Amino acid sequence: MLNLEEVQHLANIEIIAHQIVEGFITGLHKSPYHGFSVEFAEHRQYNTGESTKNIDWKVYARTDKLFVKKFEEETNLRCQVILDISNSMRYPNTTQNKLRYGAYLAASLMYLLVKQRDAVGLTLFDEQIHLHTHQKSTNTHLRNMFLKIDQVLQASANQAKTHAVSVLHQIAEKAHRRAMVVIISDLFDNISQSEEIFSALKHLKHNKHDVVIFHVLDKKTELDFDFTTAQMIFKDVETGQEIKVQTNQVKEVYKSAIQEYKQKLMYKCGEYNIDFNAIDIAEPFENALRKFLVKRTRWG
Repeated sequence: MLNLEEVQHLANIEIIAHQIVEGFITGLHKSPYHGFSVEFAEHRQYNTGESTKNIDWKVYARTDKLFVKKFEEETNLRCQVILDISNSMRYPNTTQNKLRYGAYLAASLMYLLVKQRDAVGLTLFDEQIHLHTHQKSTNTHLRNMFLKIDQVLQASANQAKTHAVSVLHQIAEKAHRRAMVVIISDLFDNISQSEEIFSALKHLKHNKHDVVIFHVLDKKTELDFDFTTAQMIFKDVETGQEIKVQTNQVKEVYKSAIQEYKQKLMYKCGEYNIDFNAIDIAEPFENALRKFLVKRTRWG
């Protein structure tokens, strides 16, 4: 199982995505998920009572399981991957942060989708949309999206804030055809006004999109507020504002506030039938990919 620390030394994001996805697929072969294979985009399990004319007997000979060849219209999925590139995503440090984890996760999902011949697009945003591509299933399109993500990772930090609310409303208006919308973000967009982000998510669902959220956080510090030093200076990565804090004095208040926001977010996602996935950037990418693959197979 690969994590952020193990892959970030690799040459470029295309190689990283390849390593993560191929390792994930190999792991599936060794797991109880025997229904999946490298060709899982091309087959589905045979259902008792349906016609046997499309059974793939070669696969049956290898696996002793009945699979039906899937036609192209059964495999095609349109997916828009939306990656938050605001400064809050650059926490907690320059190399192992939410942005890098989110970027590698986005690249892996796109690689996986194109491998399945699905159409995928990429949106990059902070206060505004910086990139919004059409959904295509070509390798050239995939490499162009990899290039855009690489450029973001190589760019210096700026003062760009998160403004997911307006961005999600814009995407809901732009996307006219039903698609799976995957949002990778910490969703730190003025959490004191959380109803606005809920309204934006509801807008996406109103337009019939299937919404999947990967809520990326550094669990150790952002949820558990686990710091070894009693007195620390905290710096807002988006505004530059600094504040001196006695960590033991504010820990419980902070944890209560962040947990309340997360619980509200999870509750609203459940209400709107949005697939919410809490992701700790310390965990292997395999966990997030497995959650997505389960959603992908249900979508199809």
